[in-house]
Amino acid sequence: MALLDVPLRFKNGAQMKNRFMLAPMTNTQSHEDGKLSDEEYQWLTMRAKGGFGLTMTCASHVQFIGKGFPGQLGIYDDSQIEGHQRLVKGIKANNSLAIIQLHHAGMRTSENLIGQQPVCPSSNEKHNSRSLSLEEVYQLRDDFIAAAIRAQKSGYNGVEVHGAHGYILTQFLSSDINKRDDQYGGSLENRSRLLFEILEGIRNTCGEYFLLGVRLSPERFGMQLSEVKTVCEQLINGHDIDFLDISLWDVFKKPEEEQHQSKSLLQHFTDLDYKDVKWTVAGKINTAKDVVEVLDAGVDFVSIGRSAILHHDFPKKVITDPNFEPIQLPASKAYLSEEGLSSKFITYMNRWPNFVK
Repeated sequence: MALLDVPLRFKNGAQMKNRFMLAPMTNTQSHEDGKLSDEEYQWLTMRAKGGFGLTMTCASHVQFIGKGFPGQLGIYDDSQIEGHQRLVKGIKANNSLAIIQLHHAGMRTSENLIGQQPVCPSSNEKHNSRSLSLEEVYQLRDDFIAAAIRAQKSGYNGVEVHGAHGYILTQFLSSDINKRDDQYGGSLENRSRLLFEILEGIRNTCGEYFLLGVRLSPERFGMQLSEVKTVCEQLINGHDIDFLDISLWDVFKKPEEEQHQSKSLLQHFTDLDYKDVKWTVAGKINTAKDVVEVLDAGVDFVSIGRSAILHHDFPKKVITDPNFEPIQLPASKAYLSEEGLSSKFITYMNRWPNFVK
């Protein structure tokens, strides 16, 4: 039986009070200069108060040109540290681990948003993006590391490096997108080099007691399941990380690639040997029964997105009620407002079919 409210200890000694993580979610609520807004503070601290053992921020960009959406929380400039310090204090006051997700959109941004052509490992006509020079790749690596240092100064327990969902580190990992002919392109070893260099740099500068995680997704954007599993194994065996966050889109489905459909997508990852690395999954874990099924499969903790939007106290509800199910959709604007979503976030949620009434 799943141990929902049993603490989870990471190898660096940090402890999570239960098995619930707030998934990092785009919410467009902060200021255009990347500084924290009261709305974003309210949204995140309300989830910490609602019982999440780990509260993760939205994707926070490490370079101005890595901004992927309006109102995105940034961590690319020292002027943003003050807001993060406030946020961390609010999260930790509720006995929740505070983790920031480090992000760069790469080609998945708009020229209108950043005022210049987006960047990519190699030029991409579909996304009107230009290739990064070798010096710019080094700078990108250094800026991820600098963002982690800012996060540590802000008081975060750790960082998650966003290598999923088609953003810049996925773009490097993807043989469909990355057409470079230097040490950062070609073989999987070369395509994963930037990710590994970022992680090594963060560990070396922030130390062994700073939580370090990676988010990966095994499908879409040219990602191959076998390659993502190989990268996971290399992260576990050869790189000093504390947790892996695997975003499956839907934890219960079969892989898209026919040759891997003999078992579920989730089982492909439960079959890996994680050793002392903890791991979580995300993707349509909506009800108490879903949570239990995933934890019973061998996952260490669950990442909750949609149900965390609908119920700020989803962990408390699931821990006390094994049959808990979220409210029926669509949800009214008044209800979402009561659950800590600002008008900007509610407007953004209109992108999800049948979510807002």
